[in-house]
Amino acid sequence: MRGYAPILLLLLICIATPPLVWGLARLLRPKAPNANKYMVYECGITPVTQAREKFSVRYYLVAVMFLIFDVETVFLMPWAIQIKELALFGLVEMLFFLFLLLFGYGYIWAKGALTWE
Repeated sequence: MRGYAPILLLLLICIATPPLVWGLARLLRPKAPNANKYMVYECGITPVTQAREKFSVRYYLVAVMFLIFDVETVFLMPWAIQIKELALFGLVEMLFFLFLLLFGYGYIWAKGALTWE
């Protein structure tokens, strides 16, 4: 059991630290409530609408498509580093991957997902 004592001690420290830090922050923070502190801050510009404005679904679709294609292109870096070891097999696999990537891009373009109308 002596071997588990450091692990138990570390676990207790990890459990006790967040409430301790939150409690200290609550005691030491300045208490000066002000209505201006609760206003939406947008680069120094006075807000003209509420912060909870609804966005079009197209905005989120474009964001998700960007993430998908951006993350997929990250796979090109390891391939480029290992291209000599992968030889012809790696080239064929990457060409197939790029074909699928371009096929997906063409599909979403044909469906009109990239237009802002």
